[in-house]
Amino acid sequence: MTASLLTLADSRLPAGGHAHSGGVEQAVAAGLVRDPASLAAFLLRRLQTAGAVAAGLAAAATTLSSSGRHRGQVPSPVAPSPTSPSSEEPPAPSSSGLVAALLALDAEADARTPSPALRAASRQQGRGLVRVGRRAWPSPPWDALPAAPHHPVALGVAAAAGGLTPRDAAAAAAYLSVSGPATAAQRLLAMDPLTVAAVTARLAPEIDAVADAAVREGLPADTDPLLDLLAEVHVVRKGRFFAS
Repeated sequence: MTASLLTLADSRLPAGGHAHSGGVEQAVAAGLVRDPASLAAFLLRRLQTAGAVAAGLAAAATTLSSSGRHRGQVPSPVAPSPTSPSSEEPPAPSSSGLVAALLALDAEADARTPSPALRAASRQQGRGLVRVGRRAWPSPPWDALPAAPHHPVALGVAAAAGGLTPRDAAAAAAYLSVSGPATAAQRLLAMDPLTVAAVTARLAPEIDAVADAAVREGLPADTDPLLDLLAEVHVVRKGRFFAS
């Protein structure tokens, strides 16, 4: 655990996440989230689908963006892990190679996000994270990202710039996949903050499991049609409180 990881997972980081509910606003409107029990079920479902994908992408982006000290820990379509460990660190990717690798990873994020509304929300948050990340953790890999990368990809670059590991990046992504929606539910339903905090805290073992899987396995593709549907209904809704 490092201060950089705490900063990256802090909801006060001005990256725009506060404007998004992760599907909770529409779930509340549909009656799917109405009390602590239904919130816990929704958060767990989100963690094990969208959260798992975000964790895998963030870990892969950290691997690509790191200078070789973390490379090879995360198998991915764009950064295959070596068949055997080496005593020497592999060289950092060239600038053009990193651009191509991160673009390919961003395309993998697109492929794992069927909903156009969720794609837009992810890129909005990714752009916001790049802005704050450049100021907080100046690093050359920021220049290799597209203008509005998917949020998990930007998160992985931020983690690498902050000296974190792929496992750290995966943990931050997994945690953020439930912490933001939990806070949104608290605001929308006027829930007791202590109760919501307890709901989130009880997900710690599952968050750790998702983060562990992200660095042990390839990029997951655990989409959830319910989250896609909620996002598409929400984006055309009038008078919504959150952007997504």
